[in-house]
Amino acid sequence: MTAYTSLYAGWQANPDSYWAECAKLIDWDKAPDKIFDGATGPYGAWFPDAKLNTSYNCLDRHIAAGHGDRIAIIWDSPMEGKLLKITYTEARDRVAKIAGALRKLGVSKGDRVVIYMPMVPEAAFSMLACARLGVIHSMVFGGFAPPELAARISDAKPKAIIAASCGLEPGRLIAYKPMLDAALELADHKPEACLIFQRPACQAQMTPGLDHDFIAAETAAEPTDPVSVEATHPLYILYTSGTTGRPKGVVRDNGGHAVALAQSMKTTYGVGAGEVMWAAADVGWAVGHSYVVYGPLLVGATTIIYEGKPVGTPDAGAFWRVIEQHKVKTMFTAPTALRAIKQQDFAGDYLRKYDLSSLQALFLAGERCDPPTAVWIQKLLDKPVIDNWWQTETGWPITSRFLGLGLTPFKPGSGGRPSPGYDVQALDEAGEPVGRGTVGNLCIRLPMPPGCGPTLWQNDEGYVSAYLKAFPGWYRTGDAGMIDEDGDVWIMGRTDDIINVAGHRLSTGAMEEVVASHKDIAECAVIARSDEVKGEIPCGLVVLKAGVERDPKQVEAELIALVREKIGPVAAFREVMVVPRLPKTRSGKILRAAMKKIANGEPVTVPGTIEDASVLDQIREAFAAVG
Repeated sequence: MTAYTSLYAGWQANPDSYWAECAKLIDWDKAPDKIFDGATGPYGAWFPDAKLNTSYNCLDRHIAAGHGDRIAIIWDSPMEGKLLKITYTEARDRVAKIAGALRKLGVSKGDRVVIYMPMVPEAAFSMLACARLGVIHSMVFGGFAPPELAARISDAKPKAIIAASCGLEPGRLIAYKPMLDAALELADHKPEACLIFQRPACQAQMTPGLDHDFIAAETAAEPTDPVSVEATHPLYILYTSGTTGRPKGVVRDNGGHAVALAQSMKTTYGVGAGEVMWAAADVGWAVGHSYVVYGPLLVGATTIIYEGKPVGTPDAGAFWRVIEQHKVKTMFTAPTALRAIKQQDFAGDYLRKYDLSSLQALFLAGERCDPPTAVWIQKLLDKPVIDNWWQTETGWPITSRFLGLGLTPFKPGSGGRPSPGYDVQALDEAGEPVGRGTVGNLCIRLPMPPGCGPTLWQNDEGYVSAYLKAFPGWYRTGDAGMIDEDGDVWIMGRTDDIINVAGHRLSTGAMEEVVASHKDIAECAVIARSDEVKGEIPCGLVVLKAGVERDPKQVEAELIALVREKIGPVAAFREVMVVPRLPKTRSGKILRAAMKKIANGEPVTVPGTIEDASVLDQIREAFAAVG
């Protein structure tokens, strides 16, 4: 903890000096003379006079240092039955040629390219090829519905689109090209060209004059050198899930992003050159951008692109097989994935089949990890389990336990302590800090550190309105939580997950902790239902562990008693129901807002990010049965 305390205090004392030192972790075409400019954008700009190229920093500079034969990317695909190991030189050569193919299509610095790809190496190569040209990429999760894809195309206005013919899921093939064609029919903007990566499992029908074969275009292209761009030049636009109206496109700049990720790889994740990091996330999400593609490659590490699931490809030992086979040092996944494994293999029989000695820590993010799951997996692994809290908007962890700095204490349910760069406080509705241990609106004092989204795509006003207006001088995270006496941050849920029961403000997250501690529960969600007397009352939905064959009514009674015991009668927790599954996004987040609307008889718009829309029908039937 001494290293963490010292580093955090050093940042507090002189932020510019701290970030100037971090800036030495990357190569600049023009090094920054000015570290921060507070007069630009909604809250300021980092390294405003510097120039660099992110693709060069991820690939070329490691080759120049003599490490071209080091493995950059391992593609492990149970879905296609393939395993590839790609060196830094091989990756650079492909990226340079793909950039050449884009340039041949007339794409240049400042243009946008939408990428609609599954978990294949070509997805990462396409991102890096755009970065090489100074082109702004916008990765859209492969398989998003046409209206969602169309909204992003209309907003980003790409000159070109890169897409795959299909994605592969257990037991099914998802044809991407028909969805892309449908999206282009709906979109207000039409691209000039599409590069289509034809996968062996599915050959897409090409549109003459618009579509070009990805591999043929790459093969015919001349390699392209990196284009130097301003540090403030956008690297990518990433649209947040669940948005309505105009999509919320979070912008990431080149300079602050590279510096922030390079230092986080060192301090937070403890991963350096030649070591293996595996973020089990899709490239379409923020974790995929930061820690599948850019973060590991910026520091010369090896990253894994995994096309599979935590269970079912082929079994609940899939993650542990990957760790053993590729000697993973640091793994990153969502708590949802662990709960899926926990449901199938609570005793850890599959886990014990593998040698996990290479693994030093398991990181969790994407949603708060319920304490029972954190304790369960730490006990099985006998390794540090580190919950870290961050958002698409921040791009890297707001809080963590810092494998590279000596771990802060393990507190299941806590997101850890603030990363250097973040001053996190819990505020009341008037914008004043509340006492330690008191739940409030979690906010970050401005300016936001490097790597955080400086604005929304062509929408400064929208950024200010969404994040800065509610509490002047602060960034509103939208999360409710508290800071304990030690300085650890606890996320209790989104601010709209704080419910008012007869005048008592209660956290659904705290209730979920209690419910999840029951021995038969695999996962759960607690939502608010309208009540004529109390205003709102909590309602629990739970999924039982695999193999549990008990009367659901008995389990429900035990859960009601448990919440009454741990939180008190004030919680008025009297409704709970066992359901087959909970509705989730493809990134694993439970769709609590949608379930809340169903519970209260409100119309529900099916989110474009949903993994399986039929689950909402099951939830609707469950509420209809209880009235």
